[in-house]
Amino acid sequence: MEKKNDSAKVIEFIKKYAMVIVLALVLIFFSITTGGKILLPNNISNIISQNAYVFVLATGMLLCILTGGNIDLSVGSVVCFVGAVGATLMTSIGIPWPVSVLIMFSVGLLIGATQAFWIAYVRIPPFIVTLAGMLIFRGLSNVVLNGLTVTITDKVGFIKFFGGGADCYVPDFLGKLLGEEPSVNITCLVVGFIAVVAFIAFEIAGRLKRVKKGYEVDKMIPWIIKLVLISSVVVALTVLLALFKGIPSVLIIVMIVIGIYTYITSNTTTGRYFYAVGGNEKATRLSGINTNKTFFLAYTNMGFLAALAGMITIARMTSAQPTYGQNYEMDAIASCFIGGASAYGGIGTVPGAIIGATLMGVINLGMLIMGVDQNMQKVVKGLVLLAAVIFDVVSKRGFKLIAKN
Repeated sequence: MEKKNDSAKVIEFIKKYAMVIVLALVLIFFSITTGGKILLPNNISNIISQNAYVFVLATGMLLCILTGGNIDLSVGSVVCFVGAVGATLMTSIGIPWPVSVLIMFSVGLLIGATQAFWIAYVRIPPFIVTLAGMLIFRGLSNVVLNGLTVTITDKVGFIKFFGGGADCYVPDFLGKLLGEEPSVNITCLVVGFIAVVAFIAFEIAGRLKRVKKGYEVDKMIPWIIKLVLISSVVVALTVLLALFKGIPSVLIIVMIVIGIYTYITSNTTTGRYFYAVGGNEKATRLSGINTNKTFFLAYTNMGFLAALAGMITIARMTSAQPTYGQNYEMDAIASCFIGGASAYGGIGTVPGAIIGATLMGVINLGMLIMGVDQNMQKVVKGLVLLAAVIFDVVSKRGFKLIAKN
């Protein structure tokens, strides 16, 4: 009996940390094959800046997937449409960028709420509703832009706020206080140190709280190893960023999104509803929970985050084009599944989705440095996604068989 329990624990451990292990192995692989180029400070900064939209979209997509393996195919087109509206308002009409931002968020919320209504209350399958949205908003993007590129001229306000351009990094305030310009970004190092201390304090407080309430917690040694590994990764990332230009401005937006949605999914009643609906919608409804409202929130929120991703995209590109946002939905969906979200819903975490997005970003950059053909890059990404879903299905079956025996 003890051996069976040990086997179950091993499978559970592998499932929980599989993508972290894979990410480490992929980094090691590309470090060797690229001669260490992928770990250069500027490349680490590029991974963050180039994949900021994926981090945001994957966070929203996770909530949709949690409700039962549902997805939103329209997010790429919504990103393009919101970006087209914003660029037109700021450049062609001359509306101030803060007002344009509010309008863009409103457009994203309206799109999300409209699609959410058909999904949640009329019960049209999400695949159909969002597929229609993908076609509709891609077409409307072309209409708004007249098939042309609209360049954003506000280099100081909008672009800088949303982390676009080559110099959108958090200024080294602390370094300037020292008088001489240091070789590393002091502010970045201090922020990284504070982040590590805050993470460790949060984990200790959470563990003590769970122990006090009598909940099950990880064994001490594995828990300490987890703290050390995560802290080491944060320190290494901080040092690499400090050696380049410091903290990318867009990273602040991404971290705020990750922090808010991690808290919602882990510590709120609304967050638990997403998991409950994905686990068993009928039982959840019979228990008195408004499942329609849960679906509505998931897809309305997706529209909101798609609007934010649209702003990040046009800020980085300093323009809006009818082709922006293509395959963004696939990047977000793949990130969630690769990061441990179940294809059947009810399982997945925001940090897991971020790990999945990071893995995809590392693979993209690694293959780009190696000069791999773009078509083969798509093949590799497809195989990684398929492998992640196969692992989820097979490991779940294996766990059930062990539990039965």
